[in-house]
Amino acid sequence: MNLKKAFVENNSIRLGLTASSWQEAVELAVQPLIESGAVTGEYYDAIIASTEEYGPYYVLMPGMAMPHAQAGAGVYRDSFSLITLTEPVTFSDGKEVSVLLTLAATTPAIHTSVAIPQIIALFELDRAIERLVACQSPEEVLAMVEESKSSPYLEGFDLDD
Repeated sequence: MNLKKAFVENNSIRLGLTASSWQEAVELAVQPLIESGAVTGEYYDAIIASTEEYGPYYVLMPGMAMPHAQAGAGVYRDSFSLITLTEPVTFSDGKEVSVLLTLAATTPAIHTSVAIPQIIALFELDRAIERLVACQSPEEVLAMVEESKSSPYLEGFDLDD
């Protein structure tokens, strides 16, 4: 699963959105994947239920969350979406998030072996959150993904498919 290819194929980058709650932010983050047919509304429900049970375990760093639920729940194909918010939302643990990168995976192995290294590579870029929030077009986000391909986290990955 190639991050850049998934964004393009699913038309799943949305920038400068507004949300009044973390639940609404997650809904906005999952919506492009519902629209593309990658997931069903059941996937959103699974993320909310999982968050209510376990807390916002997918807030990975200040300003960034990777909403996801158990692999397969309402997922038709492996995919990613990315949204930015004009104002951050606050999760139940008090952490504020303005970038949400949704991961939908058909199998648990996709989470760790393919998705996580690409996400780490993107968010280890200098000022990644600030830069993503400032992006004005999907092409600017895709350029950042391209820039992240030189990360040591991606050594041995063939991401040009």
